[in-house]
Amino acid sequence: MEFIKDILRFLSTRKKWWLTPIILLLIFLGILLVIGGGSAVAPFIYTLF
Repeated sequence: MEFIKDILRFLSTRKKWWLTPIILLLIFLGILLVIGGGSAVAPFIYTLF
């Protein structure tokens, strides 16, 4: 949780709000890879890429 607070504090103090969509996209791709790596959904996820 502290890491997320640090990122939000960095974004607010440096006015780097344009980084928010990039960070969210990376988080989404990471979750997709973790879920798709060891499940029955993996063949369907691999066809997207």
